[in-house]
Amino acid sequence: MLNDIRFRLFIIFGLVLSSGWVLNDRGIILGLDLRGGTHLALAIRDPAGALTLEQREDAIDRALRVIRSRIDELGVAEPSIQKAGRDRIVVELPGVNREQQQRAKQVIERAAFLEFQIVRSMADLQSALPRIDRAAAAVSAEAGPVGAPEGRRGAPTLELSPADPVAAGGSESAAAPPSEPGAQADSTRAFSDRLLPAGGGTEGIFLVAEQDAVTIERYLEAAEVQQALPRGVELRWGVPERAAVEGYRVLYLLDARELITGEHLVDARALRDPQLGQPIVSFEFNRAGGRIFEQGTSQNVGKFMAIVLDDRVMNAPIIQEAIAISGRIEMGGGSLDEARDLALVLRAGSLPVPIDIVEERSVGPSLGQDSIDRGQEAALIGLSFVVMIMLLYYRIAGVMAVAALSLYTLFVLGALAAIGAELTLPGIAGLILSIGMAVDANVLIFERIREELAGDQSPRAAVSRGFSNALSAIMDAQITTLLTAFVLHQFGTGPVRGFAVTLAIGIVASIFTAIFVTRTFFMMYLERRSGSKAISI
Repeated sequence: MLNDIRFRLFIIFGLVLSSGWVLNDRGIILGLDLRGGTHLALAIRDPAGALTLEQREDAIDRALRVIRSRIDELGVAEPSIQKAGRDRIVVELPGVNREQQQRAKQVIERAAFLEFQIVRSMADLQSALPRIDRAAAAVSAEAGPVGAPEGRRGAPTLELSPADPVAAGGSESAAAPPSEPGAQADSTRAFSDRLLPAGGGTEGIFLVAEQDAVTIERYLEAAEVQQALPRGVELRWGVPERAAVEGYRVLYLLDARELITGEHLVDARALRDPQLGQPIVSFEFNRAGGRIFEQGTSQNVGKFMAIVLDDRVMNAPIIQEAIAISGRIEMGGGSLDEARDLALVLRAGSLPVPIDIVEERSVGPSLGQDSIDRGQEAALIGLSFVVMIMLLYYRIAGVMAVAALSLYTLFVLGALAAIGAELTLPGIAGLILSIGMAVDANVLIFERIREELAGDQSPRAAVSRGFSNALSAIMDAQITTLLTAFVLHQFGTGPVRGFAVTLAIGIVASIFTAIFVTRTFFMMYLERRSGSKAISI
């Protein structure tokens, strides 16, 4: 089938269409060095080498969870936060200015702080709402408008779902939304009118439409509104993913005094219940923490308890019974991945590990645009010389190589867009280098064909033997370079990884175009000529 020209053209045409569609649909994501922004490499602080490999990996996972939560608060568009190897985290923030960069560094380096706080009832806030509305109205006038069922007996448990009205989606307990979430906010509405009670209106859990969230945040930052709140309570936002109703955020009314902090938490693990098979999170306090937690939970059985990390409510399970040193959180209809996330939240706040910024780079937008212009200029000059030499030296065969090279470039860019890889300045260098290697593969093939022709082989036999004999040399060179690219990607960071990704994709594409595409062009060329007529090479 591989000797069928129509089949070969079908494959090539399909790849061309796929690459063109992906490029048009997704486009190429530019790295920080091309569009401007900040690159930070973070590492766990362990100068004495006291942490084992397992402990370091666990610390990195916990730090990754905390940093993601904090970066979301900065409002940076398309941030990239990922592990690099086993002991580093790479944070890339596109388009941030110097002030945002400093704030990001402060946010990242701050130690995580975990608290367990009781969710107060709606009745604790009801009598103060008129006073809060007046304070909020005064703030608006100054600043201007802005757009549980009983638990199963056994180990002490907290139930996350479906007792938590937010986790359950609020479908049974929350009132119907007063307006569409995308509707224009009414600046004349009172503070209390922007809060939609969840939990049947009895618990201090509210849904806030997205268009009202900025206004509510502004109110809560005002001293007048804080003074109007009842004593001993505070309002905290939940993380965005906890809002089961699309277009709304969750706001919790909490007891200002924490039940316990994360400093007493020893461990937290995601498991499956051996009897029912449902995901659970098992956690354990030290002795002092066990005494504090037992006293606090015994006084609040049946109430929701918020798990607060860095002033954000991560979850709010219900207390089924008094819990001492160890207990567990039942995830209900949740998945094991959700249980792992919650366990990470608990561990992140329980054992804060210092994080150091070990590498920092900032690129301005103008410098990034200059890099793009220079990269394009270098690529055009290099390609022009390659095309000219191939056409002058190999004639018709050079035309085939140039055509294959054009398809090669399309395939590489399409692959980068398909996997969502960022194109960096070193990535452009890798692309240009891989273009040279793609040409090199064609040169090896063409020279072997010339040798076969010099040995009195017929054109068809010379082409066939030329491709076969050059294959081992091509594969040796390309696979060796591919292994190098793999090592660079595995152990490098930032620009080095960008170079490695582009180079690896380019190598695979060059093997395909040199061996398959160029061979197809030769088959079409020979099919139109007599068997004994010389070929232009």
